[in-house]
Amino acid sequence: MSNKLLKVDIHKKLKEFDMDVDFELKKGCLGILGPSGCGKSMTLKSIAGIVTPDDGVVSLNADEETIYYDSNGKINLKPQKRNVGYLFQNYALFPNMTVEENVAVGLPKDYDEKILSGMIERFRLGGLEKRYPRQLSGGQQQRVALARILAYGPDVILLDEPFSAMDTFLKEQLRIELINLLDDFEGLSILVTHDRDEAFQFCDELLILDKGKVIAKGPTHEVFENPKKVQVARLTGCKNISKIEVIDDYHIKSLDWGVVFEVSEKISSDITHIGIRAHDFSPAEEDDVNVIDTSDSVKVEMPFEWEVTLSNGLWWKADKKIHEHEFEIPKYLKVDSKNIILLEE
Repeated sequence: MSNKLLKVDIHKKLKEFDMDVDFELKKGCLGILGPSGCGKSMTLKSIAGIVTPDDGVVSLNADEETIYYDSNGKINLKPQKRNVGYLFQNYALFPNMTVEENVAVGLPKDYDEKILSGMIERFRLGGLEKRYPRQLSGGQQQRVALARILAYGPDVILLDEPFSAMDTFLKEQLRIELINLLDDFEGLSILVTHDRDEAFQFCDELLILDKGKVIAKGPTHEVFENPKKVQVARLTGCKNISKIEVIDDYHIKSLDWGVVFEVSEKISSDITHIGIRAHDFSPAEEDDVNVIDTSDSVKVEMPFEWEVTLSNGLWWKADKKIHEHEFEIPKYLKVDSKNIILLEE
Protein backbone atom coordinates (compact mmCIF):
# COMPACT_ATOMS: atom_id res chain seq x y z
CA MET A 1 0.00 0.00 0.00
CA SER A 2 1.28 3.45 -0.93
CA ASN A 3 2.25 5.83 1.86
CA LYS A 4 2.81 8.64 -0.64
CA LEU A 5 1.18 12.06 -0.58
CA LEU A 6 1.03 14.28 -3.66
CA LYS A 7 0.25 17.95 -2.99
CA VAL A 8 -0.71 20.26 -5.82
CA ASP A 9 -1.55 23.95 -5.36
CA ILE A 10 -0.88 25.82 -8.60
CA HIS A 11 -1.96 28.98 -10.37
CA LYS A 12 -1.44 29.94 -14.00
CA LYS A 13 -2.86 32.75 -16.10
CA LEU A 14 -4.08 31.36 -19.40
CA LYS A 15 -5.55 33.18 -22.39
CA GLU A 16 -9.11 31.96 -21.71
CA PHE A 17 -9.11 31.98 -17.88
CA ASP A 18 -7.00 31.92 -14.73
CA MET A 19 -6.25 28.35 -13.61
CA ASP A 20 -6.37 27.62 -9.86
CA VAL A 21 -6.04 23.95 -8.94
CA ASP A 22 -5.55 22.72 -5.37
CA PHE A 23 -5.75 19.09 -4.19
CA GLU A 24 -3.99 16.31 -2.28
CA LEU A 25 -3.80 12.66 -3.32
CA LYS A 26 -2.91 10.02 -0.71
CA LYS A 27 -3.82 6.76 -2.41
CA GLY A 28 -5.27 5.14 -5.50
CA CYS A 29 -6.38 6.93 -8.65
CA LEU A 30 -7.67 10.50 -8.85
CA GLY A 31 -9.87 11.42 -11.80
CA ILE A 32 -9.88 14.93 -13.22
CA LEU A 33 -13.13 15.33 -15.15
CA GLY A 34 -14.21 18.32 -17.17
CA PRO A 35 -15.03 19.65 -20.63
CA SER A 36 -12.36 20.17 -23.29
CA GLY A 37 -10.15 23.18 -22.64
CA CYS A 38 -10.89 23.47 -18.91
CA GLY A 39 -7.27 23.01 -17.70
CA LYS A 40 -7.13 19.22 -17.17
CA SER A 41 -4.07 18.48 -19.31
CA MET A 42 -2.40 21.70 -18.15
CA THR A 43 -2.66 20.40 -14.58
CA LEU A 44 -0.97 17.11 -15.53
CA LYS A 45 1.78 18.91 -17.43
CA SER A 46 2.43 21.15 -14.42
CA ILE A 47 2.87 18.09 -12.19
CA ALA A 48 5.19 16.44 -14.74
CA GLY A 49 7.28 19.60 -15.20
CA ILE A 50 6.40 20.00 -18.89
CA VAL A 51 4.65 23.30 -18.11
CA THR A 52 5.69 25.77 -15.39
CA PRO A 53 2.86 27.37 -13.34
CA ASP A 54 3.04 31.09 -12.51
CA ASP A 55 3.15 30.30 -8.81
CA GLY A 56 2.35 27.61 -6.25
CA VAL A 57 3.73 24.29 -5.04
CA VAL A 58 3.88 20.70 -6.31
CA SER A 59 5.43 18.17 -3.92
CA LEU A 60 5.54 14.44 -3.26
CA ASN A 61 5.92 13.03 0.22
CA ALA A 62 7.11 9.42 -0.01
CA ASP A 63 9.89 8.23 2.33
CA GLU A 64 10.96 11.88 2.33
CA GLU A 65 9.49 15.00 0.77
CA THR A 66 10.50 15.92 -2.77
CA ILE A 67 9.63 19.43 -3.94
CA TYR A 68 8.91 19.30 -7.67
CA TYR A 69 8.01 22.96 -7.90
CA ASP A 70 7.93 25.87 -5.44
CA SER A 71 7.63 29.38 -6.81
CA ASN A 72 8.65 30.99 -3.51
CA GLY A 73 11.63 28.68 -3.03
CA LYS A 74 12.67 29.06 -6.71
CA ILE A 75 12.56 25.26 -7.14
CA ASN A 76 11.54 23.76 -10.47
CA LEU A 77 12.84 20.21 -11.07
CA LYS A 78 13.28 19.15 -14.69
CA PRO A 79 10.80 16.45 -15.86
CA GLN A 80 13.52 13.76 -15.83
CA LYS A 81 14.31 14.56 -12.18
CA ARG A 82 10.69 13.98 -11.13
CA ASN A 83 9.86 10.31 -10.75
CA VAL A 84 6.64 10.77 -12.70
CA GLY A 85 5.40 8.69 -15.65
CA TYR A 86 3.31 10.55 -18.24
CA LEU A 87 1.14 8.64 -20.73
CA PHE A 88 0.43 11.08 -23.57
CA GLN A 89 -2.70 10.86 -25.70
CA ASN A 90 -0.62 9.77 -28.71
CA TYR A 91 1.73 7.63 -26.50
CA ALA A 92 4.86 9.54 -27.72
CA LEU A 93 6.77 6.40 -28.68
CA PHE A 94 10.07 6.91 -30.51
CA PRO A 95 9.31 5.93 -34.14
CA ASN A 96 12.91 4.90 -34.92
CA MET A 97 13.16 2.59 -31.88
CA THR A 98 11.91 -0.98 -31.56
CA VAL A 99 9.45 -2.07 -28.88
CA GLU A 100 12.22 -3.27 -26.55
CA GLU A 101 14.26 -0.09 -27.15
CA ASN A 102 11.23 2.05 -26.35
CA VAL A 103 10.52 0.12 -23.14
CA ALA A 104 14.18 0.39 -22.03
CA VAL A 105 14.59 4.08 -22.87
CA GLY A 106 14.06 5.31 -19.30
CA LEU A 107 16.28 2.70 -17.66
CA PRO A 108 19.91 3.35 -16.62
CA LYS A 109 22.58 2.18 -19.07
CA ASP A 110 23.55 -0.76 -16.86
CA TYR A 111 19.96 -1.94 -16.32
CA ASP A 112 19.15 -5.52 -15.39
CA GLU A 113 17.83 -7.43 -18.44
CA LYS A 114 15.25 -9.07 -16.14
CA ILE A 115 13.48 -5.72 -15.78
CA LEU A 116 13.04 -5.44 -19.54
CA SER A 117 12.02 -9.08 -20.04
CA GLY A 118 9.60 -8.79 -17.10
CA MET A 119 7.89 -5.76 -18.67
CA ILE A 120 7.71 -7.47 -22.09
CA GLU A 121 6.00 -10.45 -20.45
CA ARG A 122 3.72 -8.41 -18.17
CA PHE A 123 2.37 -6.35 -21.05
CA ARG A 124 2.06 -9.30 -23.45
CA LEU A 125 4.59 -7.87 -25.90
CA GLY A 126 6.42 -11.15 -26.53
CA GLY A 127 7.13 -11.59 -30.24
CA LEU A 128 6.85 -7.84 -30.84
CA GLU A 129 10.24 -6.87 -29.39
CA LYS A 130 11.84 -6.02 -32.76
CA ARG A 131 8.85 -4.22 -34.25
CA TYR A 132 8.62 -0.45 -34.64
CA PRO A 133 5.63 1.65 -33.43
CA ARG A 134 4.24 1.98 -36.99
CA GLN A 135 3.94 -1.84 -37.09
CA LEU A 136 1.77 -1.96 -33.94
CA SER A 137 -1.95 -1.55 -33.32
CA GLY A 138 -3.21 1.27 -31.10
CA GLY A 139 -3.65 -1.13 -28.19
CA GLN A 140 -0.13 -2.52 -28.60
CA GLN A 141 1.29 1.00 -28.72
CA GLN A 142 -0.47 1.86 -25.47
CA ARG A 143 0.94 -1.26 -23.79
CA VAL A 144 4.46 -0.34 -24.93
CA ALA A 145 4.03 3.19 -23.54
CA LEU A 146 2.78 1.85 -20.18
CA ALA A 147 5.61 -0.71 -20.03
CA ARG A 148 8.12 2.08 -20.66
CA ILE A 149 6.64 4.14 -17.80
CA LEU A 150 6.50 1.29 -15.28
CA ALA A 151 9.96 -0.05 -16.14
CA TYR A 152 11.65 2.73 -14.16
CA GLY A 153 9.33 2.49 -11.15
CA PRO A 154 7.60 5.89 -11.00
CA ASP A 155 5.97 7.26 -7.87
CA VAL A 156 3.15 8.81 -9.89
CA ILE A 157 1.52 7.87 -13.22
CA LEU A 158 -0.28 10.58 -15.19
CA LEU A 159 -2.79 9.40 -17.81
CA ASP A 160 -3.91 12.04 -20.29
CA GLU A 161 -7.13 10.95 -22.06
CA PRO A 162 -5.63 7.47 -22.70
CA PHE A 163 -8.62 6.18 -24.71
CA SER A 164 -9.61 9.25 -26.70
CA ALA A 165 -8.36 7.98 -30.07
CA MET A 166 -9.68 4.41 -29.83
CA ASP A 167 -12.74 2.67 -31.21
CA THR A 168 -15.32 1.38 -28.72
CA PHE A 169 -14.31 -2.29 -28.82
CA LEU A 170 -10.61 -1.62 -28.24
CA LYS A 171 -11.46 0.96 -25.58
CA GLU A 172 -13.43 -1.60 -23.54
CA GLN A 173 -10.58 -4.14 -23.70
CA LEU A 174 -7.92 -1.66 -22.69
CA ARG A 175 -10.00 -0.15 -19.90
CA ILE A 176 -10.07 -3.53 -18.17
CA GLU A 177 -6.32 -3.98 -18.69
CA LEU A 178 -5.57 -0.54 -17.29
CA ILE A 179 -7.84 -1.04 -14.26
CA ASN A 180 -5.93 -4.23 -13.41
CA LEU A 181 -2.62 -2.44 -13.91
CA LEU A 182 -3.56 0.43 -11.60
CA ASP A 183 -4.86 -2.01 -8.97
CA ASP A 184 -1.38 -3.58 -8.88
CA PHE A 185 0.48 -0.24 -8.96
CA GLU A 186 1.77 0.81 -5.54
CA GLY A 187 2.15 4.49 -6.39
CA LEU A 188 -0.37 7.22 -7.15
CA SER A 189 -2.16 7.79 -10.44
CA ILE A 190 -4.15 10.61 -12.01
CA LEU A 191 -6.49 10.10 -14.97
CA VAL A 192 -7.61 13.09 -17.02
CA THR A 193 -10.82 12.52 -18.97
CA HIS A 194 -13.97 14.18 -20.29
CA ASP A 195 -15.73 10.79 -20.19
CA ARG A 196 -17.83 10.36 -17.04
CA ASP A 197 -17.94 6.54 -17.47
CA GLU A 198 -14.12 6.38 -17.43
CA ALA A 199 -13.98 8.59 -14.35
CA PHE A 200 -16.53 6.41 -12.53
CA GLN A 201 -14.86 3.15 -13.61
CA PHE A 202 -11.25 4.04 -12.73
CA CYS A 203 -11.13 6.64 -10.01
CA ASP A 204 -11.36 6.40 -6.23
CA GLU A 205 -11.44 10.19 -5.91
CA LEU A 206 -12.79 12.73 -8.37
CA LEU A 207 -11.97 16.35 -9.03
CA ILE A 208 -14.17 18.31 -11.43
CA LEU A 209 -12.71 21.27 -13.29
CA ASP A 210 -14.54 24.02 -15.13
CA LYS A 211 -12.69 26.98 -16.68
CA GLY A 212 -9.60 26.29 -14.59
CA LYS A 213 -11.43 26.13 -11.24
CA VAL A 214 -12.18 23.13 -9.01
CA ILE A 215 -15.97 23.03 -8.72
CA ALA A 216 -16.21 19.67 -6.89
CA LYS A 217 -13.93 17.09 -5.30
CA GLY A 218 -14.38 14.02 -3.16
CA PRO A 219 -14.94 10.25 -3.38
CA THR A 220 -16.18 9.44 -6.90
CA HIS A 221 -19.44 7.77 -5.82
CA GLU A 222 -20.32 10.72 -3.57
CA VAL A 223 -19.71 13.31 -6.30
CA PHE A 224 -21.99 11.37 -8.69
CA GLU A 225 -24.69 10.74 -6.07
CA ASN A 226 -24.73 14.28 -4.68
CA PRO A 227 -23.24 16.68 -7.24
CA LYS A 228 -24.57 19.77 -5.35
CA LYS A 229 -23.99 22.18 -8.26
CA VAL A 230 -25.74 22.43 -11.64
CA GLN A 231 -22.54 22.23 -13.67
CA VAL A 232 -21.27 19.22 -11.68
CA ALA A 233 -24.59 17.44 -12.27
CA ARG A 234 -24.27 18.10 -16.02
CA LEU A 235 -20.67 16.87 -16.16
CA THR A 236 -21.60 13.68 -14.30
CA GLY A 237 -24.29 12.96 -16.88
CA CYS A 238 -27.55 14.23 -15.36
CA LYS A 239 -29.88 14.73 -18.35
CA ASN A 240 -32.84 16.40 -16.61
CA ILE A 241 -32.13 19.73 -14.88
CA SER A 242 -34.75 22.40 -14.17
CA LYS A 243 -35.02 25.74 -12.40
CA ILE A 244 -37.42 25.61 -9.48
CA GLU A 245 -39.92 27.55 -7.46
CA VAL A 246 -40.03 26.55 -3.78
CA ILE A 247 -43.54 25.77 -2.48
CA ASP A 248 -42.61 24.73 1.08
CA ASP A 249 -39.76 22.94 2.92
CA TYR A 250 -40.28 19.67 1.03
CA HIS A 251 -42.13 20.62 -2.16
CA ILE A 252 -40.96 22.42 -5.29
CA LYS A 253 -42.32 23.20 -8.71
CA SER A 254 -40.01 22.57 -11.67
CA LEU A 255 -40.33 25.62 -13.90
CA ASP A 256 -39.02 23.80 -17.02
CA TRP A 257 -41.36 20.77 -16.76
CA GLY A 258 -44.37 22.22 -14.91
CA VAL A 259 -44.44 19.40 -12.34
CA VAL A 260 -44.67 19.65 -8.54
CA PHE A 261 -42.31 17.28 -6.73
CA GLU A 262 -41.90 16.15 -3.13
CA VAL A 263 -38.24 15.90 -2.08
CA SER A 264 -36.65 13.91 0.73
CA GLU A 265 -34.55 16.61 2.40
CA LYS A 266 -35.39 20.12 3.56
CA ILE A 267 -34.86 22.70 0.83
CA SER A 268 -32.31 25.35 1.81
CA SER A 269 -32.35 28.91 0.46
CA ASP A 270 -29.31 28.12 -1.77
CA ILE A 271 -31.20 25.60 -3.91
CA THR A 272 -32.08 26.98 -7.36
CA HIS A 273 -32.47 23.83 -9.49
CA ILE A 274 -33.28 20.13 -9.31
CA GLY A 275 -31.82 17.25 -11.26
CA ILE A 276 -33.27 13.83 -12.11
CA ARG A 277 -31.10 11.18 -13.75
CA ALA A 278 -32.71 9.62 -16.81
CA HIS A 279 -32.66 6.07 -15.39
CA ASP A 280 -34.42 7.06 -12.13
CA PHE A 281 -38.02 6.94 -13.39
CA SER A 282 -40.27 3.89 -13.02
CA PRO A 283 -43.85 2.97 -14.04
CA ALA A 284 -46.49 4.37 -11.67
CA GLU A 285 -50.16 4.57 -10.75
CA GLU A 286 -52.03 7.85 -11.07
CA ASP A 287 -52.24 8.42 -7.29
CA ASP A 288 -48.53 7.74 -6.55
CA VAL A 289 -46.22 10.51 -5.26
CA ASN A 290 -44.20 12.45 -7.87
CA VAL A 291 -46.22 11.17 -10.82
CA ILE A 292 -45.81 12.42 -14.38
CA ASP A 293 -48.29 11.83 -17.21
CA THR A 294 -46.54 10.37 -20.27
CA SER A 295 -49.13 11.38 -22.90
CA ASP A 296 -47.64 12.35 -26.28
CA SER A 297 -44.19 10.96 -25.41
CA VAL A 298 -41.72 10.05 -28.14
CA LYS A 299 -39.59 6.86 -27.96
CA VAL A 300 -36.35 6.02 -29.75
CA GLU A 301 -34.95 2.47 -29.81
CA MET A 302 -31.26 2.02 -28.94
CA PRO A 303 -29.47 -1.38 -28.74
CA PHE A 304 -29.83 -1.71 -24.95
CA GLU A 305 -32.33 0.95 -23.91
CA TRP A 306 -35.35 2.95 -24.97
CA GLU A 307 -34.92 6.72 -24.90
CA VAL A 308 -38.28 8.29 -24.09
CA THR A 309 -38.82 12.05 -24.33
CA LEU A 310 -41.92 13.23 -22.48
CA SER A 311 -44.01 16.07 -23.86
CA ASN A 312 -42.76 18.40 -21.10
CA GLY A 313 -39.11 17.72 -22.03
CA LEU A 314 -38.20 15.17 -19.35
CA TRP A 315 -36.02 12.34 -20.60
CA TRP A 316 -36.34 8.70 -19.47
CA LYS A 317 -33.98 5.84 -20.29
CA ALA A 318 -35.57 2.39 -19.94
CA ASP A 319 -33.34 -0.70 -20.17
CA LYS A 320 -34.08 -3.31 -22.87
CA LYS A 321 -32.67 -6.54 -24.30
CA ILE A 322 -31.05 -6.49 -27.75
CA HIS A 323 -33.76 -8.77 -29.24
CA GLU A 324 -36.71 -6.80 -27.79
CA HIS A 325 -38.19 -4.35 -30.30
CA GLU A 326 -41.66 -3.67 -28.87
CA PHE A 327 -42.17 -1.27 -25.96
CA GLU A 328 -45.31 0.27 -24.57
CA ILE A 329 -44.75 3.45 -22.59
CA PRO A 330 -46.65 3.27 -19.27
CA LYS A 331 -49.39 5.88 -18.80
CA TYR A 332 -47.61 7.31 -15.74
CA LEU A 333 -44.04 7.51 -14.49
CA LYS A 334 -42.80 8.40 -11.02
CA VAL A 335 -39.50 9.33 -9.40
CA ASP A 336 -38.61 8.51 -5.81
CA SER A 337 -38.22 11.68 -3.73
CA LYS A 338 -34.73 10.57 -2.63
CA ASN A 339 -33.65 10.47 -6.31
CA ILE A 340 -34.42 14.15 -6.88
CA ILE A 341 -31.09 15.97 -6.67
CA LEU A 342 -31.13 19.43 -5.07
CA LEU A 343 -28.71 21.79 -6.84
CA GLU A 344 -27.18 25.23 -6.45
CA GLU A 345 -26.46 27.42 -9.49
